[in-house]
Amino acid sequence: MVGLFDLGVSSLYRTHTCGELRTAHVGQTVTLCGWVDTYRDHSGVLFVDLRDRYGKTQIVFSPEAGEELLDQAKSLRAEYVVAVTGTVARRPEGTENPKLATGEVELRAENLEILNRSLTPPFHPSAKDLPGEEIRLKYRYIDLRRPEMQRTLLLRHRMIKIIRDYFDELGFVDVETPMLGKSTPEGARDYLVPSRIQQGSFYALPQSPQLYKQLLMVAGYDRYVQIARCFRDEDLRADRQPEFTQLDLEMSFVQAEDVMGVIDGLMARLAKELLGLELNLPLPRMTYDEAMERFGHDAPDLRFGMELVDVSDVAAASEFTPFREVVLNGGRVRALNAPAASPRYSRKQLDELEEYVVHDFGVRGLSWLRVEEGGVLSGPISKHFVEGLATRLKERMQAKPGDLMFLVADKSEPAGKALYGLRRRLGAELQLYDPGTMHFSWIVEFPMFAYDEQEGWWVAMHHPFTSPRPRDLHLLDTDPAACRAQAYDLVINGYEAGGGTIRIHDQGLQQKVFALLGLDERAAKERFGFLLEALQYGAPPHGGIALGIDRLVMLFAGLDNIRDCIAFPKTQRAVDLMTGAPSPVDPQQLRELGIRIVG
Repeated sequence: MVGLFDLGVSSLYRTHTCGELRTAHVGQTVTLCGWVDTYRDHSGVLFVDLRDRYGKTQIVFSPEAGEELLDQAKSLRAEYVVAVTGTVARRPEGTENPKLATGEVELRAENLEILNRSLTPPFHPSAKDLPGEEIRLKYRYIDLRRPEMQRTLLLRHRMIKIIRDYFDELGFVDVETPMLGKSTPEGARDYLVPSRIQQGSFYALPQSPQLYKQLLMVAGYDRYVQIARCFRDEDLRADRQPEFTQLDLEMSFVQAEDVMGVIDGLMARLAKELLGLELNLPLPRMTYDEAMERFGHDAPDLRFGMELVDVSDVAAASEFTPFREVVLNGGRVRALNAPAASPRYSRKQLDELEEYVVHDFGVRGLSWLRVEEGGVLSGPISKHFVEGLATRLKERMQAKPGDLMFLVADKSEPAGKALYGLRRRLGAELQLYDPGTMHFSWIVEFPMFAYDEQEGWWVAMHHPFTSPRPRDLHLLDTDPAACRAQAYDLVINGYEAGGGTIRIHDQGLQQKVFALLGLDERAAKERFGFLLEALQYGAPPHGGIALGIDRLVMLFAGLDNIRDCIAFPKTQRAVDLMTGAPSPVDPQQLRELGIRIVG
């Protein structure tokens, strides 16, 4: 390991870090600084593990060093910050600690300086049993001392360094875009910032740099990249935050495959340098329609099979009235087969699965059938499948004895989503994949629009600046539902890691898309007039993508909560428990802004 002085770093306190000492340092006099991790009194000899972000070193305070030093050392408590000077020595034979990189040596203390004391911490950074997340977030500065948190943030640091180097090699230009901009609703709610000078007017924090990066393409910067901070006032969950970081890039004179190819290369480099994995390129592609049919979702986890199967015709021929009625009314019966799962699930557990599917996905119910020895079906609805139908169902599902079949009858999309959720849960519970594996893929050819029944008009599947496939342009006038977009999502282990599109670079086409989205010419000009004007000044064909850095770190670190990948995150209620934000402000500040709190 490179020492501090090897790096040309001058230190008034320490000569080495707590993870640096090895047998080569034996006999040297060194000074370490750090936090007291643990301390043990063995027959008058005090052992202290001193910790910093580089590791731990065992410090020995013995009577031979003097009673004054020993008494001083006995006053130490957990999380005291100290500087210790002493001689590096080999640990006595049989006392080495192979779990520590410094486990063959110890520092025999000759001088101790207590740099700062600590109150008894609400939890210990090295403890195996941690308190609830609220306590960890309230005392985040202590939580960040945990080795697991430090490893994650160091992984994040390395990832961003690799990303910056990669795009620099490809000739991308890093350009910062404004944090205070115009409110141009693009899906989620904006975070608004009131203007003191222009009272009654507001800036918006960026949901993404989408419009600015398109303008950079108009300006001739044909390869733009940025590690951008973004803000969205939306309902939160484990993999979302109100403020987040994304890798944002845009390219001119490209098609979708060009953008995906650049990201293929980035994923290959990240996988190799961070995880030691070799990816086969290009990453596999799957159309949106195929993903929805096979997995019920546009971000499927492809680390295991257990695909959805349409059994509508078989189910409609059964004597089970709910199935027959759904199919008769244009719905579908979709199913999945959980291999060898029947012995794993009791009737009570199956009832819990049904409650989960009904409650979380809003479908009417979840039916199940066990495949017993000899191929006989058992379960609440088994009597409705006579022998011939039972055989057809098993053949369709490729079911064998010991398997457990699940069926949902509803409209196609909700049935698919319900089984998608069930599939994810069963995949984890049945351990159908190695949690340490990584699977990367692209979902392409998304619908251009979805129809909002409540509002009575179309909404953009990605965003309103997405370009349709050239061969689908005529569908904008005749059948918008059939129009496919030049859109592509990167999916890793069942999470959408990023999404991008080829943009509209023609002002007339952009106006037409705005009109389909319910924006008349006046509204479009009011919200996006600067973009529409810019598109008339030689806008090149362009496209790009944005990838969530926080989510990438979560996936590469093998975690399931995005808050563990951010130094100072907020709760699912968008609260910073450590600082107390958001909080009321002085009334004078509100008066200066021309704002009055109502209600």
